[in-house]
Amino acid sequence: MSNSTPATDNEKKKGKGNRSSYSPSRVLHIRRIPSDVTGAEVVSLGLPFGKVTNLLMLRGKGQAFLEMASIDAAVSMVNYYTPATPHLHNQPVYIQYSNYKELRTDNQHNQARHQAALQGMNAVQHGNVGITSAPAAEGGVLPSHGSVLRIIVENVCYPITLDILYQIFSKFGFVVKIIMFHKNNQFQALLQYADATNAYYAKMSLDGHSIYTGCCTLHIDFSKLSNLTVKYNNDKSRDFTRVDLPFGDGQRTVETSLSTPFATQNTIFPSYTGPPGFAPALGFPQGAGPSVPPVPGTLGSLMITTSAAPGHVTVPGIPGNSVLLVSNLNPEAITPYGLFILFGVYGDVHRVKIMFKKRGIALVQMADATQAQLAINYLNGQRLYGRVMHATLSKYQTIQLPREGQEDKGLTKDYSNSPLHRFKNPCSKNFQNIFPPSATLHLSNIPPSVTVDDLKKLFTSKGSTVKGFKFFQKDCKMALIQLGSVEEAVHALIELHNHDFGENQHLRVSFSKSSI
Repeated sequence: MSNSTPATDNEKKKGKGNRSSYSPSRVLHIRRIPSDVTGAEVVSLGLPFGKVTNLLMLRGKGQAFLEMASIDAAVSMVNYYTPATPHLHNQPVYIQYSNYKELRTDNQHNQARHQAALQGMNAVQHGNVGITSAPAAEGGVLPSHGSVLRIIVENVCYPITLDILYQIFSKFGFVVKIIMFHKNNQFQALLQYADATNAYYAKMSLDGHSIYTGCCTLHIDFSKLSNLTVKYNNDKSRDFTRVDLPFGDGQRTVETSLSTPFATQNTIFPSYTGPPGFAPALGFPQGAGPSVPPVPGTLGSLMITTSAAPGHVTVPGIPGNSVLLVSNLNPEAITPYGLFILFGVYGDVHRVKIMFKKRGIALVQMADATQAQLAINYLNGQRLYGRVMHATLSKYQTIQLPREGQEDKGLTKDYSNSPLHRFKNPCSKNFQNIFPPSATLHLSNIPPSVTVDDLKKLFTSKGSTVKGFKFFQKDCKMALIQLGSVEEAVHALIELHNHDFGENQHLRVSFSKSSI
């Protein structure tokens, strides 16, 4: 919008009666924004729902316009925030569709900072590192560095747990490993991301900030190590890609050490003994970050608030719960069985429930909290049947099966005794072969009578485009097949894992780290 601002007063009048008064648009109008809120904090409201493509801040009016990459993303955002009003700096802000279909902003000086923040945060959240990043917009280039951060916490007033570090740093990308230790009478940690770009943005965003107001200050540098070796999964170290590691001498953490608090929606850290009303900061001074209901992948400061019980702090979404909330599903295509097969790649799925009145939302109950977190790490943001799926921890501790006579239409399924569980055997090789969704699939248990053409025709019949195929030289029961896209491969895995070739021979399908 060149040299002119939108008719915000007009929009405001029309929006008072109905927050969604205009027809859906990629551009969203946000009102009642506190004067000290940054552009990055406004952008963080939209990132969980998709890529944010433009931002216009109207400082004097306490308003902003946020442009999403797609109408679907904008609709998801409005639908989410309409019943659950988001807060910025502890003040409610209101979101509605704009009558503008796109934003055209001149590259004015006062907007340059917001554009830089927007681009950098998109790069973190959606892996789009090809766009101009924040440092590039400021005249620099993204420096060369590794994916391992060295974290020193100074002025430790309250205990810092591995789970707290995970929750803070996972806002900036997939945290692979964490090791905590004390050195020179200081609390220190080494934290490895899957991608060096995520490490860079975490350092830039969190260095110098405090976890709690006035204490537990983070000092972050890049480590000289290129890779961390984790031998045990316990309260001092964890490899989030390996659920098979022993516990060693540490506590059995996650499920055990935090078992008591899970009677409520949020995890309560008993170790925190701060006074009632103590305001945590967690990455932003004076708790300045956006406070919204737990949304998958929110990039703002972690929402830690004092609970009703004096002396406790509640942290939503901390690893510990084994039930996942999966949203933005395609109601025309999704089935309980499809979710069972897909999430079963990352753990044993016990129950699945698709909401009766909202078919685009489902609950998936995994065997334990570690498998639930693994599924989030790999599947949150994955495209499934034309939509970007969101996966996060649910407030529920278990999925209730429908009572006898209760209408359900087959939307709730119990798979706790399914023979298709991949991780029943603790010695299974499946624990070492967990990979993110990829266009290349690993096929196994192929009968000798089945040919290359047979398999190509099988995958083509399910709508896949076969780009490549090869049998393993040493074992003709296994093969790799490369499809047209990651989404195609996800669909094919759901359709064809456990495909019956006859004579009790069933195809096994997994994601592969290899390419053909």
